[in-house]
Amino acid sequence: MIPARLNRTLLIRAFQIRYANRCFAIGAMLVTAMSSGPSMAHQAANGTAASAATVTFTLDFPQSNPEHYSIAIDTSGNARYECTGKVAQDSEEELYRARFQVSAGNRERIFSLAKQARYFTGAIDSSKGNLAFTGAKVLSYQDGQRSNTAHYNYSNLAPVQQLTTLFQNMAATLEYGRRLAYYHRYQKLALDDELKRMQTQARNDELSEIQSVGPVLQEILDDASVINVVRARAKELIEMGNGATGH
Repeated sequence: MIPARLNRTLLIRAFQIRYANRCFAIGAMLVTAMSSGPSMAHQAANGTAASAATVTFTLDFPQSNPEHYSIAIDTSGNARYECTGKVAQDSEEELYRARFQVSAGNRERIFSLAKQARYFTGAIDSSKGNLAFTGAKVLSYQDGQRSNTAHYNYSNLAPVQQLTTLFQNMAATLEYGRRLAYYHRYQKLALDDELKRMQTQARNDELSEIQSVGPVLQEILDDASVINVVRARAKELIEMGNGATGH
């Protein structure tokens, strides 16, 4: 038999060892948590970045050119344009993509109008059956908390109307850029009429984000083989685009 005093000593020693092991385990957990702090903060930052808001406008209009296009813009002003259509009457239908940076003014305006339109929750179509069909339109808003999509032909909501006009004017500009690049490469004689039409629309505030096609306009301006009147039109449009963005 183990004497009572020795037994008591052994029990106390066992308790001390168990307590020490528990403290060590807790300490190890705290060290692990502290060392993982920066990583967790980094993950949180990445999560915030990943949840950046995006507004997208899509138009599908059969028998028009392009028949389909979409423009997506995020809160940093990064934009992407995608369309399916013909670059010229005698060309094949093709998929075209472009990326550009939206001006600060239009970026802020787009997200302000999306907020006014309650981020496209609920129905935004006027639901009037006697209206002419002007294309199947879609506005969508996505961020870390929302994912809303609204379909319409025509809307009575002023913010939606303004967004529709802005995106359509933006698409018109990008289509000019697509055609100008094609004509500059294959049909330089067509450049004058195309740039003249572009000038007229720009002066009538029917185009937006002209700086998005600045590179092709600059290529035309720098091309000595292009007639001077065409280069002058390209220069004026470049200046208009720079003026709109404050450059």
